[in-house]
Amino acid sequence: MSSPRVLLLGGHGKVSLFMTPKFTSRSWHVTSVIRNADQKPAILEAGKNGPGSIDVLIASLDDVKSQSDAQNILDQAKPDYVVWSAGAGGKGGAARTYAIDQHAAIHFIKSSIATPSIKKILLVSALSERRKPAPWWSDEDWAGIQKMNTQVLPDYYKAKLAADDVLTLLGEERMARDKSFSYICLRPGLLSDEQESGKVQLGRTGTTGSVARADVADVADRLLAAGARGWIDLLGGEKEVSAEVERVVKEGVTSIEGEDLEAMKASL
Repeated sequence: MSSPRVLLLGGHGKVSLFMTPKFTSRSWHVTSVIRNADQKPAILEAGKNGPGSIDVLIASLDDVKSQSDAQNILDQAKPDYVVWSAGAGGKGGAARTYAIDQHAAIHFIKSSIATPSIKKILLVSALSERRKPAPWWSDEDWAGIQKMNTQVLPDYYKAKLAADDVLTLLGEERMARDKSFSYICLRPGLLSDEQESGKVQLGRTGTTGSVARADVADVADRLLAAGARGWIDLLGGEKEVSAEVERVVKEGVTSIEGEDLEAMKASL
């Protein structure tokens, strides 16, 4: 493949603004989707150093009400890779959380997987998005996750879980018939605004701690380039990002173990 074209959804988000220069530094062409034209200078600034290129597509994800709406944006951008790093961010109440984090995300997932020319999808989810505890978690880990999902952010949890289900099931189906395709469900823990550390833990992590948004962007960039696939949990840690990415790709590490796959299938 020549230099891939990347559609970055949620282009003005904090993680996306860290992703953008990493993508363009690989000679990738990035189309960054934003809903407010006033945000365009920040996007162009983030991607200006290349050697890849950057352009901006003004389109509100609030208006994506169907798979056809999502396909229209895909048709304009003609991406090889799709990165979902968008979300309501708590603005607009529960209704907007479901509209963006669940419904719009699912429309893009379905459209992307149905488009043969799209070879990679990466969705930024959250470590807490599970129905059952990971086998390597402690009881305390699971209790903290359950509190987050049922008391602190219940609508966010339900919306993101639905999108993860669709990505996982449809992504696995396409990977089974198309060896050139891969999906990544990147699942960071609590996000912080600390500087990029370059040190993380990937794969089967605990639940305690946080990870800098800049490190999330670095990991996402490296996972896409390395051809990772499946669920990958992420926290700040002590190991170099490059070594951790190499390990999870080489070993085929996935953090989906222990999840209720039958409930996931029944949700569709």
